[in-house]
Amino acid sequence: MSRYLAALAASVLTLPFAAPAVAQEAGSIQVKGFATGVLPNGEIEEVETDLIDLPAGSQTRATDSYVPTIAIEYFIAPNFSLETICCVTPHDVRGAGALAGAELIDDAVILPATVTAKYHFDLGGGFKPYLGAGPTYFLIFGEDVGADAAAFGTTEVDLSDEFGFVLQAGLDVPLNDRGLKLSLDAKRYFVGTTATFTAGDTVALQSEHALDPWVVSAGLAYRF
Repeated sequence: MSRYLAALAASVLTLPFAAPAVAQEAGSIQVKGFATGVLPNGEIEEVETDLIDLPAGSQTRATDSYVPTIAIEYFIAPNFSLETICCVTPHDVRGAGALAGAELIDDAVILPATVTAKYHFDLGGGFKPYLGAGPTYFLIFGEDVGADAAAFGTTEVDLSDEFGFVLQAGLDVPLNDRGLKLSLDAKRYFVGTTATFTAGDTVALQSEHALDPWVVSAGLAYRF
């Protein structure tokens, strides 16, 4: 998987040198306002410490989140840009499988610090789909012990901050000749976290989780 992601990222980054320039001017800035759905996974990949004897078939999931987001994009070449996003997304972690319905973590907030390099294709008529890839760093804060985790004696929970990778695809469609566009965007993040549940000074449960969210957005863009 890591070799595939690296190859795909390299192909995206070399596209500007393999295709002709389009009408978009270098040095311009595009701002996008989105309605965004963040759809994480959250399943357990590995249990490292278990002093509470999780039942066989225990699993977890992270709840979806729907938030407004802003993207800022700078064109360093006519069809090549760098983009960053601004948003925070709240999530809970609930049990699945043998733990179905259990309230494990409440009010975890993710700040996905992300930069993508994007190549824009010109299909004529201003219709411009794009591909992108780049690094991300998930800052996770605010998490509280859920009611059922507290019943096991848990007094504190922590979700680790982690680096990851993101792939991106989308399209911009002009709505007028003054820079206003309809924008649709989809990202797939590849990033995990370590959940640590403590009881007093003792680590009662520590497990590795795959977050790997899909992030889908629709909104308006303006270039100036």
